[in-house]
This record gives sequence, C-alpha cells and structure tokens, in this order.
Amino acid sequence: MRRLTHILLAPPCRVVRLALGEKRISCELVAADDPLSHLPMYVDDDGTVATGVWAIVDRIEATHPDHPLLPDDDADRAEALRLFDWAMTHFHEQVTKRIVFEKAAQAHTGHLVRRPPSMETVRVGREALRTVLEGLGPLADRRGFLAGRDVSLADLAMAAHLSALDYYGEIPWQDFQSVTEWYLRLKSRPSFRPLLSDRVPGQPPVSHYAELDF
Repeated sequence: MRRLTHILLAPPCRVVRLALGEKRISCELVAADDPLSHLPMYVDDDGTVATGVWAIVDRIEATHPDHPLLPDDDADRAEALRLFDWAMTHFHEQVTKRIVFEKAAQAHTGHLVRRPPSMETVRVGREALRTVLEGLGPLADRRGFLAGRDVSLADLAMAAHLSALDYYGEIPWQDFQSVTEWYLRLKSRPSFRPLLSDRVPGQPPVSHYAELDF
C-alpha cells in the first residue's frame, strides 16, 4: 500500500495530496511523528521512497503518466513551473508563514520556530495576500486555469496555500470574484475532497471551508 507521511496544513504536503488525487493514486495518509523532519515522504507500492515535493512529483509523473501535471506546450509548461516555484517560495514566505503558521500549532505546519503568535505579522501577511489576489484573478480569467486551459502544478500549489488560509477564513473572497470562481473550479474537483475533510484538533475551520460555494 502506498503511504504518504504528511503534516495537515503544510503546503508542500497539501500540494502532494492534490497531485496524488489528480493522478487517481490511492494512498494511505500517515501523520508525521516529527513535524520538523523532511516532509512529505512518499512510499510507493514497490517500496521506493521519495522525500520532498519535487522528488514525489517526479516519481508520480514517471510512474503514472496519465493525467499529467504539466502542460505539453513549452511556454505553458515554463509558466506552470514558474508559478509553482513562486507559490512554494515567495508566496509561502510572504503570506502563508505570516498567517497560517502564526495561527496553527507547529505540529500542523512544521514551522521551525515556536513562539507566541504575532498579530502584527498576521497583518503584514494579510496585506501581502491582497496584493497577490489582485494579480491572480486576471491570470485565471485569461487562461481558465493559472498556466493554461487545464489544471497544472501551478493551480495545485496555489490551491494548497489558499486552502490552508481559507481554513482560518483569511481569504476575502467577496473582493476577488475571478479568484473565487477559479478556486471553486478547483474545490469541486475530486482531488480536493480529502482536503475539505481536514480538521485541526481544537481549531475547527470556518463554516464555508468544506462547502462548494461561499
């Protein structure tokens, strides 16, 4: 049985869960004993171990070529990889770590720092989030999805982050209609359903988190 060791709200783990879902790969989810270890970790059914987002994506793309996670067109492929990298680096540092990692316990994020939450840090993250959302909508409007007509790693990466932020009600959906429509298209996909059932002990999500409308 394939197995994925993960942390509930860590975006690298969430994007791998979405990628596995898009590939229709069944997998047992195992909560990490040590949230500070190198995660996610995927064990394939032949015992092969892949650790980290890129290693896992490379593994499942090679072993399950159906439902590819990147476009065939060279320009669209480059754009999907650019957005994926940006989401997992810049957006992660400027937004997700400043909001989700301040609100959630280390056990659910893998955050290396343990300290009382800072609402000033959250405020800065919220400002950065609005700036990003202003630019995200036009991409989805022009292309359907972020890097083309089909779902790609770019969409999964952004959805991994936004779903964690939405768990705490941090997305001002009413102010960004185009982003809302794009996210609802992703949220209604079968790959997204397991994320919608996520629950942090002692911190239930906002009421609309698991709903397919807002």
